[in-house]
Amino acid sequence: MLPKLFASGLGAPEGPISLPDGSMYVTEMSGDTSCVTRLDPQGRRHVVKRTGGRPNGLALDGDGCIWIAEAILRAVICIDPNGTEILRIEGDDEERFLFPNDLAFGPDGHLYVTDSGMVASDFISGQAFVENFMDLPWDGRIYEIDPKAGRVVRKIDSSIRFTNGIAFDAANYLYVNASLTGDIYRYDLFGAGTPRRDLFGNVLMEDNRPIFKGPDGMKFGIDGRLYCTVYNQRNVTVLDRNGKVVDRLMLDGEQPTNLAFAVDGRNLLLVTEVSKGQVEILPAPCAGLQLHMPRFGRH
Repeated sequence: MLPKLFASGLGAPEGPISLPDGSMYVTEMSGDTSCVTRLDPQGRRHVVKRTGGRPNGLALDGDGCIWIAEAILRAVICIDPNGTEILRIEGDDEERFLFPNDLAFGPDGHLYVTDSGMVASDFISGQAFVENFMDLPWDGRIYEIDPKAGRVVRKIDSSIRFTNGIAFDAANYLYVNASLTGDIYRYDLFGAGTPRRDLFGNVLMEDNRPIFKGPDGMKFGIDGRLYCTVYNQRNVTVLDRNGKVVDRLMLDGEQPTNLAFAVDGRNLLLVTEVSKGQVEILPAPCAGLQLHMPRFGRH
């Protein structure tokens, strides 16, 4: 049975955030939309903010403000619920962001951001990758941002092949994936010493199709499993606590970009999908792990 639809007619949706009233936020990455959108409980579209670039991942803080990974503007932007810009961060003292992709708050109240590692015009045309994308000099990065100070604290890692999805587990380990290899990495940010990149698992299915496919957005369930959308693989791949693939939840659209667990009391997954421009709903075996939502007193 195919998933049901929550919303359709969207311009390359990404960055889903579920809200307690049954509504949700998404981004629309296509050039003719380029906005943060609120979908009401009936799936009707209400534009919150047009960024003019390519808004990708989203995170919500405890004040109700929305943090945007803006890939083409090469910035992390914070807006209030009415769409007014509050803060913009474009990099650290040494370098600008290249392609901010996704972001998540950690248990310390800091914001953790993936940067895919190349300026958009060098590897992408519309929604498609250039032909030689696998051979390009990718420098995917992970940044830590202090939202109160409005600055980058440190670069956690670099030289990753298209850094993409990001999530924290219940033990506060950070997970980040690499779309070109299919790998998911784990970092112990709060232990002793410098955080090390450890291979946790891989989500790719073997086939001979000459297309780009790889992991995208991901979230943890309260069952301890990691739920990861896999672009051009038409599924949400589920990994257990040891990084073993234990399930593949099939979707309607071929190109899922991200997911959110419903937070209105229903065990559901809300999956953004770009080839058909829709949000799909499918049953989840559990609720999602509660996300960190620090307060900063900005709203």
